[in-house]
Amino acid sequence: MNLPSTKTKALFLDRDGVINVDKGYVYQFEQFEFVSGIFELLLRFQKADYLPVIVTNQSGIARGMYSISEFEHLMNQVQDVFTSKGITHVPVYYCPHHPDQVEGEFTLDCNCRKPKAGMFYDAVAALNIDVENSVMVGDSWRDITAAQLAGVSKNYFMRGKSIPENADITNVDIVEGLNEIQP
Repeated sequence: MNLPSTKTKALFLDRDGVINVDKGYVYQFEQFEFVSGIFELLLRFQKADYLPVIVTNQSGIARGMYSISEFEHLMNQVQDVFTSKGITHVPVYYCPHHPDQVEGEFTLDCNCRKPKAGMFYDAVAALNIDVENSVMVGDSWRDITAAQLAGVSKNYFMRGKSIPENADITNVDIVEGLNEIQP
């Protein structure tokens, strides 16, 4: 695969709580409710030459609640909605693992599960991303931690969940809604 000579800025996004309302282990389109402002956010960043990239923990796979194929089917349906709104293809990186499951092929203390940065490293390498000029939007501090580990320079934390007392809030803006986030 020949990568372009110039690197692409990315808009990294967590899924549950940023793209869709977090209802816990969503894997069917009927359960999927888009967060207000997500389409406008994606279009703003797309217009500013950012590539949207989803990075999401999906421990429901390890827990046996849904399969990889069910997750991927849902994300294909989500992409169809994005496309209908004028949003280009959004790559999806997901971690199906969880270290605390009793048994199963996805019971693993992996490098991709946030707060580790493996999904970011994979996306950066595969998509030729300029990580230092990229942005992360997350609703959990583990999203921010993973992005910081990967070298993402600008992070937005959706207010709602708590911030750890010793958290590094360098290059982090705390926002109420997606409309506050600009390229």
